[in-house]
Amino acid sequence: MRSVIADAKRIVVKVGSSLVTNDGRGLDDIAIARWAQQIAALRQGADGMPGKEVVLVSSGAIAEGMQRLGWTRRPKEIHELQAAAAVGQMGLAQVYETRFAEHGVRTAQILLTHADLADRERYLNARSTLLTLLRLGVVPIINENDTVVTDEIKFGDNDTLGALVANLIDGDAVVILTDQSGLYTADPRKHPDATFVHEANAGDEALEAMAGGAGSSIGRGGMLTKILAAKRAATSGAHTVIASGREADVLVRLAKGEAIGTQLVAKTALLTARKQWMADHLQVRGRVRIDAGARKKLVEEGKSLLPIGVTDVEGNFARGEVIVCLDDAGVEVARGLSNYSSSEARLIRRRPSSDIEAVLGFVNEPELIHRDNLVLR
Repeated sequence: MRSVIADAKRIVVKVGSSLVTNDGRGLDDIAIARWAQQIAALRQGADGMPGKEVVLVSSGAIAEGMQRLGWTRRPKEIHELQAAAAVGQMGLAQVYETRFAEHGVRTAQILLTHADLADRERYLNARSTLLTLLRLGVVPIINENDTVVTDEIKFGDNDTLGALVANLIDGDAVVILTDQSGLYTADPRKHPDATFVHEANAGDEALEAMAGGAGSSIGRGGMLTKILAAKRAATSGAHTVIASGREADVLVRLAKGEAIGTQLVAKTALLTARKQWMADHLQVRGRVRIDAGARKKLVEEGKSLLPIGVTDVEGNFARGEVIVCLDDAGVEVARGLSNYSSSEARLIRRRPSSDIEAVLGFVNEPELIHRDNLVLR
């Protein structure tokens, strides 16, 4: 069996609290240094291994805050969790920045809540920022924004956050590093006859029955959250690998094709899954008419829709909502997420992208609809 990470071009690596904080004893600087070294190696590529884009999702802020505040048990009150996160996030960001800098890699801190991804405009903002950081060669380090999170908007665990980030950036795969070697058919501590699951289909209902048990006192996720996260990641075509973060050079070995841990494979290809999502699950809010030149660019060349190719704008829509592209005959050509509102689109239609800033006073993107957010009909 060959690791799916070998062929992945863009991956999300999630590291759990118990690993980051050495089971709650404080930030494990040595372990963080190892992951920074491995991620730097993945980005550069070596020994026939192509370079990869990597986003790191790291738990540990609350656990580090607990250690700094002298708390031995994870609090249940939201305001205490928020306070611990605020204290711990400072140290977490500092250690990551220092360790990545040793390899000449720049990092960026991104704090997200569920509301950031549920709102279409904020979804596009987060997506654009992350893709820009990757293009600039920066490693984004993401955590849930526990300082402001509430019961209504919290992700609940960073396994889910890692899957949502993979959905957000069109990631090819998610690597969930944990303090366990992977998934067993039952808890091996209670069932000596339990067997290790090397590979399965993400979303297989039988996996959830295997993954009983809660998380540690330090983190809040167990194996079940990882199974559910893999199922969520698979909806956009991303594969998931669950492996031990204490395995030597685990990320590099996975990238070279070595099968480590449990591999949960998405049934639907990445591009197909994203296009299907846009085609079937998003409500259309408006329409734009496009000229023959724009139609050719979309259909025959697979290009983005630029404002200059738009002849008319119909309806009222906000940035991030789905609009339909109609040709001169009124036939639907494509649909996708608009980078501009209807009022803004009306101002920039028939204009080159170089005029957007002069007309609007700002530029979200040079495209009205980027090809990654567009599906042909």
